[in-house]
Amino acid sequence: MDLRPATERDVEAVAALHADSWRRHYRGAFSDAYLDGDVFADRRAVWSQRLTAPDPVDDTVVAVDGEAIVGFAHTILDDDPEWGALLDNLHVAHDVKGTGIGTRLMARSAAAVLDRGERPGLYLWVLEGNAAAQAFYGARGGRLVDREVTEPPGGGGTIVGPRYVWPDPSVLFIE
Repeated sequence: MDLRPATERDVEAVAALHADSWRRHYRGAFSDAYLDGDVFADRRAVWSQRLTAPDPVDDTVVAVDGEAIVGFAHTILDDDPEWGALLDNLHVAHDVKGTGIGTRLMARSAAAVLDRGERPGLYLWVLEGNAAAQAFYGARGGRLVDREVTEPPGGGGTIVGPRYVWPDPSVLFIE
């Protein structure tokens, strides 16, 4: 498995992986109508924009096994004056979870923050109901600092998102 910068040719695969991840893990938090219908088109529109005209403060990397994209991370450098860079998306294909891909993607995100960012911290939001993701981030030294209530994509109520932070992202480097 290799990591490489995402490119425009990755839009469909990244959008499909993102939509599949949301369908598997966000059911009950996002509306079923959205997850069963518009989620792929919505994710394709987001990734088309992000990967065809990347913002210089964005760092998007894909994990590739052969020709298949099996994970990706999208980091927005210097997003917040207090917390630093936002790890906006981290998704790993369902059939390869637990193989270290997510850990490698987080280390790559940390490297981007320390190499290119002006603010050294890293943070992310996770759904309150996603216990597996919270355990993953906690095991990698993430500290829960607060929660935010927002409206999910596609509407349908509110969701709660705990914020995990790494003031020193170098703790994410793999030894």
